[in-house]
Amino acid sequence: IMSNKGTEIEYPKLSNLITAIILSDNNFVGEIPASIASLKGLRTLNLSNNNLRGYIPLTLSNLTVMESLDLSSNKLTGQIPQQLVELTSLAFFDVSHNHLRGAIPQGTQFSTFTNNWFVGNPGLCGEPLSRKCGNSEASPAEDDPPSESVLAFGWKIVLAGYASGTIIGVVLGHIFCTRKYEWLIQTFRLQPESNG
Repeated sequence: IMSNKGTEIEYPKLSNLITAIILSDNNFVGEIPASIASLKGLRTLNLSNNNLRGYIPLTLSNLTVMESLDLSSNKLTGQIPQQLVELTSLAFFDVSHNHLRGAIPQGTQFSTFTNNWFVGNPGLCGEPLSRKCGNSEASPAEDDPPSESVLAFGWKIVLAGYASGTIIGVVLGHIFCTRKYEWLIQTFRLQPESNG
């Protein structure tokens, strides 16, 4: 019995045509190895819910019999390779909740994929998402969230710099005035106050 995405399929005998790698819900780090493309008979690859980084390898397009590819809930960056449209057997493709950007490839089976398989990637655009590529009128919910945090972070730096500069200036001014009193009087021709 093989379970994938909540669907259990029972095989009376193990066929050499069915090949799957399911390594979801681990704490794997690093990049997806490009060498995985040498597994020509691979039909299911599930690497979801890990800490994988880097790009989706272009070489995955060599897995011509791939039916299910789940890379969701990782930290993948870059674009979805256009070459993946060549995987005409691909019926399930989930890259949700990563850091992907750019246009979602169009054509063949990609036109049948649902919105849920791409959500959580603020930089992605194109069908089936409602965010169109090249559209400057993105809704506030789709705006890049780091912009607010960068602005807040910038103000924190300005305030910290202002406060530390003021403190340093007062301390140095105090030291300079108390230790170089005579120099100040001569330089600026100040009259010392009399005590009477």
